[in-house]
Amino acid sequence: MKVGAAAVVAGLVLAASVALSPTAEASSTCTPWSVSTVASGFGLLENLEFDGRGSMIVSETSPIGPGALRTVAPNGDRGTLVSGVESPGGLVRDGDTLYFTTGNSAAPGLFDMRTGTIETIDLGTGARSTYASGLTMPNGLARSATGDLFTTRNLGGASGLTRIAVGGDETVGSVSTVRTDLGSANGIGVGGGNIYVATTFDPETTVTVLDEKDPAGPSTRIRVDGFGPLTMSDDLTVADDGTVYLAQNLAGRVVRVDPETGSSCVIATGVPLTSSVAFGGVGFDSEALYATSFDGTVRKMSPV
Repeated sequence: MKVGAAAVVAGLVLAASVALSPTAEASSTCTPWSVSTVASGFGLLENLEFDGRGSMIVSETSPIGPGALRTVAPNGDRGTLVSGVESPGGLVRDGDTLYFTTGNSAAPGLFDMRTGTIETIDLGTGARSTYASGLTMPNGLARSATGDLFTTRNLGGASGLTRIAVGGDETVGSVSTVRTDLGSANGIGVGGGNIYVATTFDPETTVTVLDEKDPAGPSTRIRVDGFGPLTMSDDLTVADDGTVYLAQNLAGRVVRVDPETGSSCVIATGVPLTSSVAFGGVGFDSEALYATSFDGTVRKMSPV
């Protein structure tokens, strides 16, 4: 999520208008993970993904011009994968294809501007193309088992969840609204047959659990400790065991959520303005979480 002054104000207004849910809160304690810096000196970092070739890819936004997709080596060396990207957001890799959102900024969300896209880049050849267009502030991005893409929007009257079809009976890249009842939907992840969506600005911080095969159907909500506008939950990832790890931007922490019990606990603090988390890919520590931050830093969090 790219947060400017206008976005924060809009989020506070939205938060004041949303009724609290009766969902119960559960919490527990857990051992803090160690935190170290992998690389720094970037612009505003929104998201990360691993390319399967030994590098991390991060989406970088600039307040004075186009953003870019940068690369980070395990030793912290930096490079550029794609330059001239307008407000890049979520990243998802499928084999040699990287999907990424563009147009993830506050103005399109607030004024319902359909300027966002989902782009692809071939990690082998570098060829770039547009996969879907006509999106409004596509923020988080996830890919289901069927290959469909889901993206979130957390500002504006129609904030929620959008599906981008992979094909079959539908045109590849066709866009459809799944639901708009998720509040200020931002972080999204898929795992264990479920889609998890976190809110950012709502007074009650929640993670909504949807059926991957029927995302428009019944849902459950998990309450996470913290007042939304003061914690600002951002992106999330789902571990192989189904545990959800949630980045809380303004709170500067990462929360572990057990979807089975609804319990949650803070595993890392001292990660200011953290925007996304993911377990390490090829060339990185697979047991560690890596995080991007609006302060331009990539950090590593390791269990102790």
